[in-house]
Amino acid sequence: MALIGPGGRPLSTSAAPAGSNPAIKDTTLATFTADVLEASAKVPVIVDFWAPWCGPCRTLGPLLEKAVADSNGAVLMVKVNIDDNPEIAQQLHIQSIPTVYAFKGGQPVDGFMGAVSEAQVRAFVSQLAGGDAAHAHDHGGPEHEATILKLADDSLAEGDIGTAAQAYGHLLQDTPGLPRAVAGLAACYLKSGDVERARATLQLVKPDGADDPAIRAMEAELKLKQASAPTAGVAALEARLAADANDHAARYDLALALDVAGNRDAALDQFLEIVRRDRKWNDEAAKTQVMTLFEAMGPTDPRTIAGRRKLSSLLFS
Repeated sequence: MALIGPGGRPLSTSAAPAGSNPAIKDTTLATFTADVLEASAKVPVIVDFWAPWCGPCRTLGPLLEKAVADSNGAVLMVKVNIDDNPEIAQQLHIQSIPTVYAFKGGQPVDGFMGAVSEAQVRAFVSQLAGGDAAHAHDHGGPEHEATILKLADDSLAEGDIGTAAQAYGHLLQDTPGLPRAVAGLAACYLKSGDVERARATLQLVKPDGADDPAIRAMEAELKLKQASAPTAGVAALEARLAADANDHAARYDLALALDVAGNRDAALDQFLEIVRRDRKWNDEAAKTQVMTLFEAMGPTDPRTIAGRRKLSSLLFS
């Protein structure tokens, strides 16, 4: 791989001066070949694409620098200010910043977009420091898979859907049909409001992964989305319940509205309250929704464990 300078000439190989830490430096169009492509033949090189006006870049940069410094030379870091070096960003198809690439043997072998947590940064650098980044990317080694899954899951939990989707997609390139990656990518689409694409994504799971807990949980989430959305808002439904605590239809709609709003604990409480008051109401609709919530959250979720205890006490009291 080679970057081309003005006039179509290959870039110079004279390295840019090192900063206070020789493992971390700024680069330019003229020195990118030496600083990244040639240097990565000997040791992995992380390239941080940033700009002075980018707030997340100012958060991510120091985390990367500290993790690289702590690697004691096992990984190098090069910083590219895209305002000063737009040609590099264009040739490497950088669409947004911060973007981080890891190079080995002159080729990009891993990367991510967006600001991530310190733990994710350290996992990323640690994986490269192990010396197997390129192999792991090409063949999906178990340590690499676990690292990327954690990055994806953490990003999804933090609401960074773009980074999560990119990481899940990265895993699916290595291991097509991987259940947790399929379920995670479907969750990204669901959170972005694309229910149909989320449903279609689940069909990508490998045949023996259809019963994987992550896939079943996503199927349950889609069932919850298919439930009729209440036409009234939370306040109006609460007012109806204040007037008549046995208005089970209002309570059911309130539970649905709460879950849509992201308040699953309160939604579960309302469904269980219907079971307590009239377990047979509407062909046990509330109990059915409770069981779907349990499946969506998974058997080890503390809310599932506590909810199952409550449901059992209601059903067998």
